[in-house]
Amino acid sequence: MYQKIFDKDLIYQCSNFEVGGGGGVETYLASLFEHRPPNISEHVIKSLKNVDQSQFKLLHIHSPDLLLQLTGECPTIFSVHNHSFYCPSGTKYLAGQHTVCDRNFSYLGCTWGKLIDKCGSRRPLRTVKELQNTQNFLDVLKKVKITFIANSEYVRQELIQNGVPPEQTVTLHCGISVPKTATAPLSLEVHQNHRILFVGRIVSDKGLEWLLKTLIHTDPQIKLDIAGEGWERPQLEKLANTLRLSNRITWHGWCDPDKINKLYQQCFAVIFPSVWPEPAGLVTLEAYANYRPVIGSAVGGIPEHLRDGETGILVPGNNIKKLADAIHKLYTDYQKSRHMGEQGHALLMKKFTIDAHVNNLRKVYAKTIAEFDSQEEKIYSISQAK
Repeated sequence: MYQKIFDKDLIYQCSNFEVGGGGGVETYLASLFEHRPPNISEHVIKSLKNVDQSQFKLLHIHSPDLLLQLTGECPTIFSVHNHSFYCPSGTKYLAGQHTVCDRNFSYLGCTWGKLIDKCGSRRPLRTVKELQNTQNFLDVLKKVKITFIANSEYVRQELIQNGVPPEQTVTLHCGISVPKTATAPLSLEVHQNHRILFVGRIVSDKGLEWLLKTLIHTDPQIKLDIAGEGWERPQLEKLANTLRLSNRITWHGWCDPDKINKLYQQCFAVIFPSVWPEPAGLVTLEAYANYRPVIGSAVGGIPEHLRDGETGILVPGNNIKKLADAIHKLYTDYQKSRHMGEQGHALLMKKFTIDAHVNNLRKVYAKTIAEFDSQEEKIYSISQAK
């Protein structure tokens, strides 16, 4: 059978995500390719079936299903962008209980979580398939040695609790490309426009319902811009009408990067009200790039990017009073809002640019390759001794 020949001096990214698409992983991959060092190929591998994997310098995998195609013949890294490696529904959120799931994967516990606690889909065939997929992913640990890159310490601890050896894990926070268009610190004029911004998919886990129910407890002058689309939009538009909020909300739908940046620049704060444990959340970093403070949920990896009281305000998930208080705190204090936005921008430039991320990623690549080569030499020496 014909085998495609790859450049042995290059590192290859492997993904079924669409580079530059609309999601967080797609945005990350687009930035990674834009800022990739010379030893990373511009080509993305979408399947490893019938490929001689011994020819690769290193494979960097981004899609869990590609793990099932590994042979263990080359150094391999898997970036864990979400919870799907160890959570069948991928959410780690029990919608029926309105709480984050603290279970490790098991057929019994996760079946109960789906059917009783409403974690993700409850369709029988889909549930069985998701459970089997997660078990298959975890079984890879027994066959192939992989370096796992977690995009937050929260995710890294989830990996360890679900059986990944700690020494095979590393936390590497995401980075973003700094906007090419000029951004500016919050002005008094913009602050007095009294606009807040939500950016994200309009689905239940993102907490927009919580934000709408909070908005009625804030000053009527505060207006909300919503940038995003999702299956729950009609339901939430109906809720907004019921709450008599229609004149305070603008639904922008899907927005291109230029439109998003304009929305960031016209708000005094970005609200990140996720109720599921976001693995990381690029919205915080995008807000920092635009000098805007963030009011975010204290769940998942969000607190690792948001410094409470410095670059924004953390609030408990689904707590209407705390969220309303946080919005009012920034609504009534221009200097605090501006200072937090400037602190966020400084933090971004110091720790969370894509260039800083790529530099750290290259160190992980080098270490993984060196450890693989060392192990190969050890195996070869043992075979020669025999």
